[in-house]
Amino acid sequence: MSEKVYLVHDLIERLGNLVRADVRAVCHASGVRPVQLEALHYLTQCNRYSDTPQAVAEYLGLTKGTVSQTLKVLEEKGLLKKRSDPGDKRVVHLTPTASGRRLVERVVPSDLLAMGVGRLSKSEQKATGEALRLLLRSVQKANSLRTFAPCHSCRFNQKIDDGYLCELTQESLTADDVVLICREHQYSERAATDIEE
Repeated sequence: MSEKVYLVHDLIERLGNLVRADVRAVCHASGVRPVQLEALHYLTQCNRYSDTPQAVAEYLGLTKGTVSQTLKVLEEKGLLKKRSDPGDKRVVHLTPTASGRRLVERVVPSDLLAMGVGRLSKSEQKATGEALRLLLRSVQKANSLRTFAPCHSCRFNQKIDDGYLCELTQESLTADDVVLICREHQYSERAATDIEE
């Protein structure tokens, strides 16, 4: 491994540790664990194809058992609601309650990170965001990982007269839908060329 890879690893690890410590403190004061907040945060960002326990497990990189316990606690705390899929009763959809959404809004992004980013110039903020997005996509591509990205950048998303169409599911999407992340997301060819080797 090159020194550059070690440097990137060390920087991401240190930044992650600082943010996690800040989030842990806020979570403790709010009576939730960080993994519970991570699950809630994901569920505030995902679309209707991605709001299942399986998708939460995939996104967080956790076992089904860990996620099952996490979701059970969130439901008991009144931060999450479960509902059966009307078309397939075996499928469970998860929705954060108003209290769950308020908790996420209060904690994410962490104050520590917000203050740090706020000290950067607008051009530094943009360059940092672009570099991190490029690195994330490169890691996902190199390891054949799901992208979990917004529908608007997906190859299956098509603009139609009165909104959008997901060509994978053949269902209509609204302008609100296409900004949410999806577990079935695949970058369009145009977007994929950003990270060609």
